[in-house]
Amino acid sequence: MNPAPSTESLPKFARRDWLLFGGFALLKIVVHFATDGAGAYGYFRDELYYLDCARHLDWGYVDQPPLSIFALWATRALLGDSLLAIRLPVALCGAATLWLAGLMAREMGGGRFAQALTCLGVAAAPIFLATGSFFSMNVFDQFFWALAAWLVARLLRTDDARIWLWLGLVVGLGLENKYSMGFFAGAFVAAMALTPLRRQFGRWQLWAGGALAAALFAPHVVWQMRHGWPTLEFMHNARLYKNLPLTLRQFAGGQLTLAGPLQALLWVAGLLYGLMAKRGRAFAAFSLAYFILFAVFYATNGKVYYLSPAYPMLFALGSLWWEARLASRRWAQAAALALLAASGVALAPLALPILPPPAFLRYQDALGIRAPQQERAHGGLLPQHLGDRLGWPEFAAMVAAAYGRLDPADRANCAIFTSNYGEAGAIDLFGPRYGLPPAISGHMSHFLWGPGAATGDVMLVYWGERDELAKLFREVTEVARFRDPFVMERQNDRPLFLCRGLQAPLAALWSQFKIYR
Repeated sequence: MNPAPSTESLPKFARRDWLLFGGFALLKIVVHFATDGAGAYGYFRDELYYLDCARHLDWGYVDQPPLSIFALWATRALLGDSLLAIRLPVALCGAATLWLAGLMAREMGGGRFAQALTCLGVAAAPIFLATGSFFSMNVFDQFFWALAAWLVARLLRTDDARIWLWLGLVVGLGLENKYSMGFFAGAFVAAMALTPLRRQFGRWQLWAGGALAAALFAPHVVWQMRHGWPTLEFMHNARLYKNLPLTLRQFAGGQLTLAGPLQALLWVAGLLYGLMAKRGRAFAAFSLAYFILFAVFYATNGKVYYLSPAYPMLFALGSLWWEARLASRRWAQAAALALLAASGVALAPLALPILPPPAFLRYQDALGIRAPQQERAHGGLLPQHLGDRLGWPEFAAMVAAAYGRLDPADRANCAIFTSNYGEAGAIDLFGPRYGLPPAISGHMSHFLWGPGAATGDVMLVYWGERDELAKLFREVTEVARFRDPFVMERQNDRPLFLCRGLQAPLAALWSQFKIYR
């Protein structure tokens, strides 16, 4: 049986606590502001797409719900769309996730060493360094998981049924950010059914919280219905054609790489502590939920990083075990913190845009550690989280040069068509300085936004295969070629075509250009 919930209040949050948590949060923010946009690196491919999404504000997109895009829209309206501006909420959100991880350790009964160990585990983990260095829904997802897990820990300690209403609010908002919050909630419900926590199912507050979450998620569901459930099509295609199939060994090994090799001593201890230790069994639902999530993501060909939001709760749980083992040895506690910090410093250049590409490759080879490839198209000299930050201004300049060589009549009628949303986003962000029109594309939500006024009479098309275009246009001529050895393979050595005479009006053929993956 689980130990009875505690009715004792936690110690008052003292000045030393503020210094501990605030110091780690400030460190997290400073690290990212010091490295964002460093050296050769710029906007990440997905950031360019999200900026386009923010120009088409809606209740949903092909590949995501709208909450993170609302945040980006507000950021652009207040601060503009510079790298530092759009990454400000990311840095703040990452710092909040770290803070919540430490609060989890505190809520579970951990002392200051356990809290510091948990915060440092999050701060030094490669996956949190990487996802915290560019705008995406993933850093918000990590925050919502951590907030929900902290509320669960508080529920387990206090047995306060009102927490279910707060959990409903967090889960609902989390679902409006990323669907993986549904997996998190489902895994915890299943874990509850396997533990004495099943008694919680008899409380009306749990069901009211579930209803609140459903109500918050409802606008996006309505959007999906109105647009023919595009996300289901995207998820199906991604599982079959986009995500790289991994063996169980590769999927598990990827967890060690992304969460950090030394952090494995934390989260594995947390898993076992929650299932086997008398004190830890109060939090067995955390360990069981992780095993359920691991099994589901692996069975559905999910990416390695999908599990990343689960690690703060395991770091917190594992820190309790280590605190008990090292309770009377202050020197060992200091050594453990120093070793984990040194590991974070050593691995940071693999996760953050610090080293220019040639130096990064030398450093990666020296360490013998490489980020796991997670998509079929993510080949290249650099890992995707760095390679997709390169070449976008140069790509836009290449298209602009070809556009400028057209005679005035053709320029007035010319559309720019790209094969994916990163290319379209680059044209839309960097193109106005050259007088380029907005790009069109059939990739993801760009397909829903349509071809605009483009007719197909004259088009600059960035596409991989000339033969495919020759079936659609009367005339196809290569006018430029983009080359950069450090971008992803799908972008390097790709041709730009000038196409004329589309067989039918572009609007009539638009459905043929849909790419949902």
